Order: sequence, then structure tokens, then C-alpha cells
Amino acid sequence: MAEAHAAVAFSFSVTPDGELDVNFNRDVLRAVWESGIRSWRRRFERFKNRVHNGAYPASPMSWLFGVTFILALTLAQYDVSFGLVRKIEHNLPMVMDISAPYDLYLSCIISATILWMAMIYLMKWFIMKLLQYHGWMYDPRGKMTIKTKIWLGMMKFVGHRKAQLYSWQGSLPKLPVPSLEGTMTRYLKSVRPLLNDSEYERMSLLVEAFKSGIGKKLQFYLYLKHWWSPNYVADWWEEYVYLRGRSPIMVNSNFYGLDAILVQPSSVQVARAANVSHAFLTFMNLIDREQLQPIYVNKTVPLCSAQYERMFQTTRIPGIETDMLVHVQESNHFTVYHQGRYFKVYFKHKGRLLKPCEIEVMLQQIVDNKSEPSTGEEHLAALTAGDRTPWAKARKQFFSKGVNRTSLDAIEKGAFVLALDEDEQTYDPEDHTKLDNYCRAMLHGKGYDRWFDKSFTLVVCKNGRIGFNGEHSWADAPILGHLWEYCMGADVVDGGYDDSGHTLGKVVTKPPHPIRLQWEMNEECVEVIETSLAQATKLLNDVDLHLLVHDEFGKGFMKKSRTSPDAFIQLALQLAYFRDAGKFCLTYEASMTRFFREGRTETVRSCTNESSAFAKAMEDTTKTNKERIALMKEAANSHQDGYRDAMSGKGIDRHLFCLYVVSKYLGIETPFLKEVLSEPWRLSTSQTPHQQTDKLDLVKHPNYISAGGGFGPVADDGYGVSYIIAGEDCIFFHISCKNSCSTTNSLRFGKVIKKSLADIKALFEEN
Repeated sequence: MAEAHAAVAFSFSVTPDGELDVNFNRDVLRAVWESGIRSWRRRFERFKNRVHNGAYPASPMSWLFGVTFILALTLAQYDVSFGLVRKIEHNLPMVMDISAPYDLYLSCIISATILWMAMIYLMKWFIMKLLQYHGWMYDPRGKMTIKTKIWLGMMKFVGHRKAQLYSWQGSLPKLPVPSLEGTMTRYLKSVRPLLNDSEYERMSLLVEAFKSGIGKKLQFYLYLKHWWSPNYVADWWEEYVYLRGRSPIMVNSNFYGLDAILVQPSSVQVARAANVSHAFLTFMNLIDREQLQPIYVNKTVPLCSAQYERMFQTTRIPGIETDMLVHVQESNHFTVYHQGRYFKVYFKHKGRLLKPCEIEVMLQQIVDNKSEPSTGEEHLAALTAGDRTPWAKARKQFFSKGVNRTSLDAIEKGAFVLALDEDEQTYDPEDHTKLDNYCRAMLHGKGYDRWFDKSFTLVVCKNGRIGFNGEHSWADAPILGHLWEYCMGADVVDGGYDDSGHTLGKVVTKPPHPIRLQWEMNEECVEVIETSLAQATKLLNDVDLHLLVHDEFGKGFMKKSRTSPDAFIQLALQLAYFRDAGKFCLTYEASMTRFFREGRTETVRSCTNESSAFAKAMEDTTKTNKERIALMKEAANSHQDGYRDAMSGKGIDRHLFCLYVVSKYLGIETPFLKEVLSEPWRLSTSQTPHQQTDKLDLVKHPNYISAGGGFGPVADDGYGVSYIIAGEDCIFFHISCKNSCSTTNSLRFGKVIKKSLADIKALFEEN
């Protein structure tokens, strides 16, 4: 009730004489005034950014120059508008009603604006055509064709003049629809090492029947969607791969990230949480103001920035049949979970972002608070870890009104969720289980201490170690990886700690108190929560997760072998799986399609004829090392071509996926697509990118690179492998599988990966 009384801006009473006595609360009125100013300032900033991005790569000032130029020449009796000024002056009613010479002035302004907009359109069209060229990716390493040199010169001429986060969005090309013939050819080639002769012949017949039959009709509808939408894959991918899934998103969909495990800036939990939270909020402001620089490949080609928009203030809301993503435009708080209780923490006070030392004070108040969780509160987040439909029903039945709705809004509309764990996590080179447990804590925790629906949950352990759990539908891992890398740098460069491990700076103004969220849950609601927790517990107990720290060699040796580091690792994974399982499997490697508008990911099918030949040669004692190296080079080149095809819009799997969606809309069953879409990915892999920001110089601070992150197994009898090439001499492998599968074991597979890497290295050392 104290907050309610403080929120009253004025009160009044009637005196015995009948006079009205009005009392104003100046502090509240000032807060209302400042809130309005901030709102209008934000609107103006967004309007200014829209104008800037709409005009980019021209500038709004170029419009003023154009108006002045045309007006001056028109007054000097030179018509550079090709008669447009006179036509507007004598034919446009609103101009004809104005007396001279103002009709001429207005005609010049209108014609200059039309010509200026036409010029911008032509510039954007020209840039789009330039960005459709991907031949530079296929040029041999260290060499550049004449065509690429000309293209590069034109791109540099266009330049990156004061590009904001979304400046390039209007110039990015659409993701092309691959030809049906091309996709079918690439598909057959990708499955050849997995099928014997009779199986391959059968699949070839299915492909031919599909290609010459219903495939043409489905392809036609895809062309229509490509023409109509900014990206023919993106909305269907988000809806059908993520939001329509009814199984738990914990482990099955969400992913995680880890701290820089080789250093520990502070062991004080609230201090580390304050510095990292402040870095997140700074990053959020950069996104909101569009001051974050776009990502460029080779400092030339911009990547799509659309996914950044929903990084903060976004929550996945459960539905009976499909979920939805809800993003609020503005938030001034985040939510903290500690010892089974939820708190609302304001990060702005008197119109400014609180300093890390002020946030630390608020978090310390939460830690010092000894109140007990209310009924059902401790395990509440288990609802977000279980099946989606029961959670949707419970949300509607128990959380649609009253204090439960108010408290749930505080979580869902907050910038993010911060979980202050009671457990400590650490890295011990002599005990791999500690690091494995660290990964498990970030992937699933206890099943009830992460709000899995939130765009991400920041986790700070008792001893100051940090990590995050990210929801996948709103964006892909590289987007959160960018935030995380910025956070690592800000923690060192902008943050810092004193000798006792606390944040730097002094608290000048007392920050607002955290607000304890209130809940009223009856026995039926608690029973639903506990049912979801039981399901989540069963799911997380089935996870077998291991983090391999491979420090025998890294990117440095791979570059010396003149092999792409990613191809090097992918071939080692193919060899490892062949040794572990005695066969090859359909392999998924995620690549990005962010060269295109609203692009997300595409699949690189890493198991190829060439990689299979190399793996077999490594186990064939009759082969010489020279022959093995030749096969490896051929396999690496094949892998690189597949990766380039995927990034340039010539992938296989997103095309097949969209053809399948169209067939479902038309109510058509196709044996080919049904079989293709049901094939299990027994080896699912992904590389975590880094150096997306120059916030921290990793040459000077190599130990501050994050250990990357990982995800749960995709197939019941398969492995999930995520890796990050951490500098010149280290690679982190996050390996997951299921305990319930008798043929997989993450620790064993990690050892096989390590041996495979060592054997490949020995090939080059001996030659």
C-alpha cells in the first residue's frame, strides 16, 4: 500500500468553511513531467532515425541542398527539372491557388523532393544489386577476380557513411528462391554417403517424381510468396519451427552461454550482477537509439539487423495451439529471481540510467531480504519449462487478473530476467564435472529458476560466475552472442571492481527500493506448477552434457595448414562420429543468411561424399598421409562450397521446408517431402561467432573470451555439438546427448573428438 499512497499526485479536503484545500505532491508531478519529456524525446529520436534510414545512403541535408540548387537555377532561368517545376506550377491545384512568386517556390520544393526521393530509390536499388553479388565468397583464398575487384570498388564508393543499426535494411536484397532442379541435385548429392545403391536409386526415383510433378506447383506458390514478402522463409520458420511447437522449450529449444572461464573479475555476486546488468542496459539503449553499429563481413558487406529489435522487453506468450512473441516498446525495470522470490527492479531514476554501484545497492537489498516465498512462487517458472498447452491454460485461468496478472506483467514486460543463484560454479582443469555442471546450470538450471519464455535470463552464480539462457524463437545465437561479447568487454573496460570485488563509484542518490512481486495461487494452480516441474525434472535429468576444453592447438595451427578452421573442425567431427558410431549420419551445421533482409539461418549438410572418403581413409591403413591430406583438402573445399551456397541463398533445407509448408496449405501429401522432413539430424553442430564488437581487444586480453555456449541434443540417439574457436590455441566444444540412449555418451564423444583433432594435426606435422 505504501507504493499506492506515494503514487497519488494530489489530494484535497473540504474545510469547515466549505473551502476546497488542494495539496499537490511536487515529486510525483515532476516525475509525470519528466516521463512525458522522455516519451516525446523518444518519439522524436525514432522519427529522426526513420528519416535517416529512409534517406540512407543519402542524408536528409542532401534534400535541402537539392531544393536550394533547383530553386537557384530556376530563378536564374535554367530548368534542370526537365519541365517538372512548370508542370507542378500550372497543374497542381494546391500550387495554382498560391500567388506569385510563392507558387514558383513551392513548385521548386515539390519537384526537388520528388527528384530527391527518386535519387534515393535508385541508390538503394543500385546497392541492392551490388549486395546480390556473392562471387567474392567463391574466390580462392588470397586471390581476387577482376569482377570482385570492380564490385569491391563500387561498394567502397557507396561507403558506410554514418550507418545506424537499421540503415541498410531498405537496401538488403531478398532471399532468393533456389531453382527446383538445383535443390534436388544438391539434395541427392548430400544423401549419397548415407545410402546404399538400392536406397539411393529409390530416393532418386522419389526426387524425379516430385520434380516433374507436384514440385512445380509448390515452387510456383513459393515464387508468389517471394514476390509478396520481404523473406519467403522467415515468418514460416518462426511460426512452424518454434512457436507452434507444443513440447517444452527448455533443453529442446533454448540455448545457453558461459562466462570467460579463464578469468574471474569478481567473486561478489551482486557486484558482478550489477556491472553486467548495467552493460546490458547500455546495449539496450544503443539498440533503442539505433547507435549500435551494423555488423559487416570483411568490413564491407552489411548483415541484416532485424533480429536486434526484439532482444530486450520480449517474451514468448504460450497459446493453446501456437505461442506468440510479445515485445513492448519501452520498459524501465527488470525482474530478479532470488531464493524462490521475484522482485521488480527499476533501472532508471530521475530520468537517468542508474550506475552499477547503485544497481548493486538494490541487488544487495534483495539478497538481504529474508522473506519466504509465497505459496507456489518458488517453482512458478516451471510452467515455462513444461509443455506449452498446459501453461497456456494455466496462464488464462490463474494469471489473467488481480495481483497474479500484475506480477506476471512485471516479468513479461521487463527488460530481462536476472537470476541470482545460490549455487557456485567454477572451472577446474583437473575435474571436468565442475565445468559440465556449470553448463547444465545455464542450459536448464533446476527447471524452475529460469524464466524460459523470456528473450533471455541472465544468471549470476553465488561466486560471481555468469551465464545466460536464451529463448530461440525471436533470434539466433549470434545475436545474443554479440550482446554477450559486448558485456565481456564492458565488464573490463567500462565496469571494473575495487580491491574487495565491489563495483566502482559512489552512490550519490539513494536508488529506488526493489518491489517484491505478490502472488495468490490456490491448490489447483500449485498442482499445475508441480506437474510442469515433474516433467521438466525428468527432461533435464536425461541431459548428458560435457564441455571439452581443447587447448592442444587452435586456429593458429589450422591457418598454418591452409585449411578453413570451420572446415577443419567439421571434418574432425565427421571422423569422430564415424569412429564412435561406425557409420555416417545426416549432419546439421547452422550457417547464417543475414546477407538478405530478415535472414536467419540455413543448413550446411556437412556429411558429404568427400568428407566420408576422408574419414574412411583415416581408418584405412593402406592409405598414406599424403593421400589423406589430399582427401582432406578436397573435403574442406567441398565443405566451404556448401557453406557459401547456404549463405548466398542456395541452401537445401529451408527451400524444402517451405515447399513442405505450401503442400500442407494445399492439403497435398508428397512421399518425398514427408520422408525428407522426417530424417533425423543425429549430429547437429553450430559454431559460436566472436569478435562482433571491438569493445575488448582479445589480443591484449585473450583470456576474456567467452567459453561459448551450447544447446540440447536434437535427436534422441544423436549429439548436439557447439564450438567456439577461442583464439589461436583453444577451442571449446559443448557436447550434449541423452542419458536414456545407450549408444551415446558426451564424455566419450569428447575424447574421440580430441583424438580426431590430434590425428589430423599429426598428418600435417609429418608432411
